Amino acid sequence: MSWQRYVALGDSFTEGVGDHDPERPNGVRGWADRVAEVLGAHTPGFGYANLAIRGRKLDQILDEQVEPALALEPDLVTIYAGANDILRPSVNIDGLVERYDAALARLAATDATLLVFTAYDPSSSAIYRPLRGRFATYNELVRWAADRNGARIVDFWRMREYRDWRMWDSDRMHMSTLGHQRMAAAVLDVLGVTHELTAPELEPVLPGRPREVWAANARWGRDFLGPWVHRRLTGRSSGDGLAARRPGIAPVD
Repeated sequence: MSWQRYVALGDSFTEGVGDHDPERPNGVRGWADRVAEVLGAHTPGFGYANLAIRGRKLDQILDEQVEPALALEPDLVTIYAGANDILRPSVNIDGLVERYDAALARLAATDATLLVFTAYDPSSSAIYRPLRGRFATYNELVRWAADRNGARIVDFWRMREYRDWRMWDSDRMHMSTLGHQRMAAAVLDVLGVTHELTAPELEPVLPGRPREVWAANARWGRDFLGPWVHRRLTGRSSGDGLAARRPGIAPVD
């Protein structure tokens, strides 16, 4: 199967944060660009839009991106939403996914191929591990919504290679270039598209010395965790002032 008009919706995961490329809008590339490059390589007239903006919560994604996506008349839609909500002190996951399900129904009604994601398994992170139950509940409800709406699903939760920190950027919150490439391959696999995206074999990493580990954690807390907490306390977002980097259907560069 081939597609002509691909639209990607979501937050930093889909925008491409962590896959740094200063030559591209917002300074990132990401898995969705990589998927679009493969899809467009042998499809004349193929176009791609990416409406995702970092920091967006689920309701913001649904309110700001679904209508513009529908207006672009896509035949392929990917959407990832809800992870930023799960990280909040309090969240109604059932209500969250009910709203998500309603939006998926609207997207599916266009007859476009619809692809969604579960959230990753945070068991390898001391910071996020206490929220693992929330992630698991959210994921099961997303699988339910995907089944209801005939959506294909990339089950991020089951991708054990993401327990390796080399799959994550230095902020420990977003995928690295390697992580984005692996995610692009997973999306293409679920779509049934032949591709040549590969991830190199990762050599085992020896445990760091306690003093080195402590110093690295301290730097991360100062440079990334502290600012992230401050934004939450002040009601700000990393996406404030940013616009979608590919707001309209356009050929892949």
